[in-house]
Amino acid sequence: MGHRKHSQPRRGSLAYLPRARAKSMEARIRTWPDTKSAEPKLQGHAGFKAACMRIASIDDREKTPNFGKQLVSLGTVVVTPPMIIIGIRGYSKDRYGLDSTFDVYAKDLPKELSRLFTTKHDEKSLEKAEKALGRIEELYAIASVMPRSAGLEQKKPFVFEVAVKGGDIQKQFAFLKELLGKEVKIDQVFQKGAEVDVAAITKGKGFEGPIARWGVKKKQHKSRKSVRALGTLGPISPATIMYTVPRAGQRGFHQRIQYNNRIMIMGNSENEEYKINPSGGFKHFGVVKGDYVILRGSVPGTYSRMVKLRTPVRPKITKVNQPKILEIMI
Repeated sequence: MGHRKHSQPRRGSLAYLPRARAKSMEARIRTWPDTKSAEPKLQGHAGFKAACMRIASIDDREKTPNFGKQLVSLGTVVVTPPMIIIGIRGYSKDRYGLDSTFDVYAKDLPKELSRLFTTKHDEKSLEKAEKALGRIEELYAIASVMPRSAGLEQKKPFVFEVAVKGGDIQKQFAFLKELLGKEVKIDQVFQKGAEVDVAAITKGKGFEGPIARWGVKKKQHKSRKSVRALGTLGPISPATIMYTVPRAGQRGFHQRIQYNNRIMIMGNSENEEYKINPSGGFKHFGVVKGDYVILRGSVPGTYSRMVKLRTPVRPKITKVNQPKILEIMI
């Protein structure tokens, strides 16, 4: 008798191999869009997932069946405290790829940030960086977000890189030099109605079997002693288990990027235009304080987890329109 073949996993699921736990609670963005604007601009921001709600708006997507009609969609609240630009990093290119050439840090950083770095502010480092701009390929802003600014208990700040695109290297360096040590709010990077990519770490599910992890079909109860196990792990020859065979293992807590989430609402909790805080605050998060955005659709991760917002690398809309919000339903 031949070996019993197992049911194949869902189509496209192999694209996420290996499904291992993320190395950090902070998502890493490896690709940034190459904008053709003449003026330099930051390409990202960060925030913390707070809650979900429903948004009633007028559908402004042309050439769709619901154009001009009322549309109720899911919305995700992301608290976006100000992002502090604490440094500038320049990368030069050699035959091995990009290599960090210089770091310039701001002076008088908050104590939560100053204790993270052994390198301090130095005027000579700024002069050396300006002289090295001729061989610099890319410039990044070293940014930081304080969880306590969003009302969370975590003391340690998140430090990450944000790309700067537009103009030449000289313009980008002058742009970052002006922002060094200052706060950047969400409305200085994105605008209401625009699309963003959201990078985050998904919810962790722990150790799961192949049925839940890959969606393979259960066997008949008379087939074998096992029902939720695979019928076979492969042929006799070659005597190895292929990586395409669905196996049990970690499910969830993976890094994922959600593309083209539209910013439906951009506001501040002190502004009375939209009252988003329910009585007693949101479950699993609390009261939203300060700046926030409401994105259409879902966002990876659990509540209170950090998410990164990026200028879309594959945008669907070319013209940014202001969304017509009718009501938000908490």
